[in-house]
Order: sequence, then structure tokens, then C-alpha cells
Amino acid sequence: MFAEDEAALLLAEASSPAQLAEMVDRRVAGEPLEHVLGWVDFAGVRVGVDPGVFVPRRRTEVLVAPVLEHLRGRPSPVVVELCCGTAAVGAVLAARAPGVELHVADLDPAAVACARRNVAPAGGHAHLGDLYEALPPALRGRVDVVVANAPYVPTAAIATMPPEARDHEPRLALDGGADGLDVQRRVVAQAPAWLAPGGWLLVETSRQQAAGTTAAFLAAGLTAEVVRAEDVDGTAVVGHVAG
Repeated sequence: MFAEDEAALLLAEASSPAQLAEMVDRRVAGEPLEHVLGWVDFAGVRVGVDPGVFVPRRRTEVLVAPVLEHLRGRPSPVVVELCCGTAAVGAVLAARAPGVELHVADLDPAAVACARRNVAPAGGHAHLGDLYEALPPALRGRVDVVVANAPYVPTAAIATMPPEARDHEPRLALDGGADGLDVQRRVVAQAPAWLAPGGWLLVETSRQQAAGTTAAFLAAGLTAEVVRAEDVDGTAVVGHVAG
């Protein structure tokens, strides 16, 4: 985003010259624009973003279109977003697929508080905990779609990230372990126990790590297809229980 665009957003958001000066100071100090504004436009939906919470990236929009197509015509589908952060994906799905039973979960209490405000208007439920352990046991075996933007930055690469990310977003939302895929593997390995027959799993990844994410799907007995959204430079792996 160009400086002129950022300035326009700050001017539009500020309610007074004093607030504008405070917002500009925060931005100049390196705080992410989305934290300063308190929101981000994600797939056409305004999603609240609290300071210290992972900021949704445009590339994560790769998860939205395939899910909406899969849910088309399904009555009251159950959708789960793991590692949800602000629950941007869940908020968009709930807005565009009325009737969804939405559950989102994260290990970070600040993220869950933010996510809860974003999904509550659509009747969504936000849970605090480690991946599937956070979910109500009654969901086991009846989830139509699990989506996850699990952290996939290799630990050694975090130091090379922009200061906006490494200094203002929680490390647990970034650090994916030595090869970046530790959390992804856990999400994928446990998915079959929670998916309903014909249920889908979608996990965001990168071009470079797509082969590793695919291998995790196959090891868990899932099919695996790499999907790309070139307009946002997004990559994901989509699969369901084989057979």
C-alpha cells in the first residue's frame, strides 16, 4: 500500500486531530496499519483486528472461494477454522454462506477475544485451546469443512521477516518449527477424526512448502490437491478422506 493510501485511511478513521496524530505516531513507530486502524478488509468484509493479534494477509483469501463452492446447497453445514487469529476466513464464510454453524479456535487468548467479536454477529462460536482440543467433543465426526492458516514460517526465517510482523504479531502465529510444517502436520493428522463423510480440509501453505503439506495429507489418508489464487498469490492444499 502506498503512503497516500495509508494517509487516506487514517484520515477517514480518525475522529479528531488528536486521534489522527496518535494514529500517525503509532504507524511511524512501526505498528501495523491494521492494528492502528483496528480493522482490515478481507475478501470484501471488514474484519476487526486488535493490537498484538496476527493480521490477516490477502493470500489467505485462497481459502474462501473453494469452501463457498463446496458449501453451495448444503443445509446448515458445520465449518471449523483452526489457528483462527481474527477469524477472518470464518467471518467471510459466515457472511456469504448463511446457515453455517461456525466454530473458530486459537491458542492465543487475545486472538480468541478478537475472533469472538468478529463471528458473534453471525452466531459463530470462538474457543480457546490447542487445535481440535479447543472444540466441543460433539463436533467430532460431523464437521463439513476444516480450514486452517496454521503458522508455516520456519523458525530460522522469523528473524528475516518485516519488523511489523516479528515485533507486533505473536510468535506462536508465525513459528511453524524447523521446516515450517510442524503445526500443519498436527492439523492434518487429526482431521479425519473430526471430518464428516465427504468433509474437506483446507490448509494454507506456500509454493515452496506445498509438497510437504501434500505429503502430510497423504500420510493422514486424505486426498490432496494444490490450489492457487494468483490474484492474491495464495497457495493451499485441499483434501478429503480418501475412498
